[in-house]
Amino acid sequence: MKALVVMGHPCPESFNHAIAGTIAGAWRAAGCEVAFHDLVQEGFDPRLTAAEARGEASADPLVQVHVAQLLDCDLLAVVHPNCWGAPPAIVKGWIDRVFAPGAAHGFAKGEDMGDEPVGLLKAKAALVVNTGNTPAERERAVFGDPLERIWCDCLLHYCGVRQVVRRLFGVVATSSPDERRGWLADTEALAAQALRQASHPDA
Repeated sequence: MKALVVMGHPCPESFNHAIAGTIAGAWRAAGCEVAFHDLVQEGFDPRLTAAEARGEASADPLVQVHVAQLLDCDLLAVVHPNCWGAPPAIVKGWIDRVFAPGAAHGFAKGEDMGDEPVGLLKAKAALVVNTGNTPAERERAVFGDPLERIWCDCLLHYCGVRQVVRRLFGVVATSSPDERRGWLADTEALAAQALRQASHPDA
């Protein structure tokens, strides 16, 4: 099984890196072929070009690699912090450029005329892990957890990925080493859950 793990956090010592590394390690240990991308470290350019905005395929070689790996993966993981209820700019740019029309999604009439989209991704399951500094109860009650809507409804389901596992860990800023170890143990369990869903999508 082929898996793609993508993370976006500006600090190389961040807890996001520990989460992404845990997911990649768990999937490799299970026999998956894992492609791993740290968007910041590899200098991914988040700026959508005018041609890409018109639906043309990207001419950027790095974007082409990401698109090819997204289309080829059976299992996807994305890790990033919550930034104002949205992914950070580098992850949003990755979405804009890599989940491209004609690659991740299409339309029955060949172009976006307001019709129902056709999801083109073959990935059977995805795991999205976010970190934040808002208590879970306040996140749900005050903000409505917009990342849940973005990842599950507006993106992954839209592009054909039916099984999505998502978790928000926090409050990270005041967390203890024991809490972080517990979250990493939870991450291993979530990775195993997503792997089972990708392996048995109709179960």
